Amino acid sequence: MDTIIVGIKRVVDYNVRVRVKPDGSGMATEGLKMSINPFDEIALEAALRLKESGAFLHVVLVAIGPVETEQQLRAGLAMGADRAIRVDAPVAPEPLTVARALHAVAAREQAGLVLLGKQAVDDDHGQTGQMLAALWDRPQATFASAIAVAGNVATVTREIDAGLETLEVDLPAVVTTDLRLNQPRYVKLPEILKAKSKPLAVYRLAELGVEPRRQFTVHAFTAPPVRGGGVRVKDVAELVTVLDARGVLQ
Repeated sequence: MDTIIVGIKRVVDYNVRVRVKPDGSGMATEGLKMSINPFDEIALEAALRLKESGAFLHVVLVAIGPVETEQQLRAGLAMGADRAIRVDAPVAPEPLTVARALHAVAAREQAGLVLLGKQAVDDDHGQTGQMLAALWDRPQATFASAIAVAGNVATVTREIDAGLETLEVDLPAVVTTDLRLNQPRYVKLPEILKAKSKPLAVYRLAELGVEPRRQFTVHAFTAPPVRGGGVRVKDVAELVTVLDARGVLQ
């Protein structure tokens, strides 16, 4: 119960423009800068702040993916995580496989809290946290914009259409993080150097009792249509006429 697990994913950096391969078989990622999924980086920052507050003693990073994923794990260790675990898996494991692997690691580590980003910026599934909570049979709080822990209870504020909703969940629990939760810290060179000596374990899916299964078949990728240019109108009346001609008005 003294450990927070933070799940992270290796994705193309959000500042990089991604293009579809000419044959439509996927995204052209060769040579592009890769980073920690931004929502996961926010989850890591939240975990570090909870540790600094004394609510937990250890922060453990977990990533499911190929050996290249260790680059992002080292970046997370430089931010301040204590150790890291890579579960060796194909380049793009599906959310259920990721959730099963995280469940197995959480059980091994006797985690008191699992923090994840609410979604990944590459596929936008937004499913892993909810699946993990179901597999673990533990409470969940999604899209957190504030987190506080007192004893064995986490208080989570989340944004909903009507305003703010505050939930209390018993620990262990799963919490997914939203953009407005925090601003991840800047990593300095000494922390980057220290991260090289921090422990990083590697498990295989089979060791965790997880069998990867494909549930989805992607037939093709297509780029979004090119956005057309704007139209300048003289007044509101002309604007209404243009919108009506486009079938926007009912």
